[in-house]
Amino acid sequence: MTRDPRPATHDAGQPGDGLRLAQAGMLLNTVLAIVKVLAGLIGHSYALIADGIESVADIFGSLIVWSGLRVARRSADDHYPFGYGKAEALAAAAVGLMLLGAAIGISIEAIREIMIPHHAPAPFTLAVLVCVVLIKELFFRRVSRAAVSSGSTAVQADAWHHRSDAITSLAAFIGISIALIGGPGWEQSDDWAALLAACVIVYNGVKVMRPALGELMDRAPGGALLIRVERAAHSVTGVLATEKLKMRRAGTAYYVDIHVQADPVLSLHEAHILSGMVKGAIRREVPEVSGVLIHMEPFEDGKG
Repeated sequence: MTRDPRPATHDAGQPGDGLRLAQAGMLLNTVLAIVKVLAGLIGHSYALIADGIESVADIFGSLIVWSGLRVARRSADDHYPFGYGKAEALAAAAVGLMLLGAAIGISIEAIREIMIPHHAPAPFTLAVLVCVVLIKELFFRRVSRAAVSSGSTAVQADAWHHRSDAITSLAAFIGISIALIGGPGWEQSDDWAALLAACVIVYNGVKVMRPALGELMDRAPGGALLIRVERAAHSVTGVLATEKLKMRRAGTAYYVDIHVQADPVLSLHEAHILSGMVKGAIRREVPEVSGVLIHMEPFEDGKG
């Protein structure tokens, strides 16, 4: 059996883009959090304050993603022979947990505000929210493209963090609009909007956590990727059958474990050469694969 000695690489995407966008996201969220909290306090809008709190969570989320990406870029070593790629999944899971925590906090405060009479929000808060929604949606699309390009779970989590912020701002805009249009007696619309936004945040938090937990648990990738690997192995002359194909993901890289059956009369040296050819074929046809472990076995056709 042979194993690819090279450490995990991340050539499938541009990890530098993810790092730069995470840094830009931290700066953007800091500015927006300050603007939203101040506007919410001055304009008597808890939905806007809740939105600002969500932006504070975004700051820490981007910081976690940035740290996870930095760790994931380290080369494999004796302590972590498969590399540090799972740091991305850990970062994504942490971001998901932060979203759930923010949603719980916002929900508690929104319910409290619903039960306490208060002033209607100020009209100027709507202009603040329009700007926030546009900025956040544009940034979500930029980060999402980088996530697709790199295949990074952490960058995708960061993108959905920005989309979550845009949605909470939109919900706040709707709630404040209803409160202003409805007049006296409709002040709580702002707080109901914050509660609705919390539900959306929960949905996004679960959406972020599911793929991250799957990667941490070494969940098998989609069937299409497994088929590509199997076809690549069968394309090598001398391979008579394959079985027990397993794959797992670490960051943007995949690791393959496959049993290859060949002619029983092959010498150990010939079997070793054949396994190297299979490994090369898999890595050429499926660039996402970083490491290949091949078990050579004698071919058995099952005929008595």
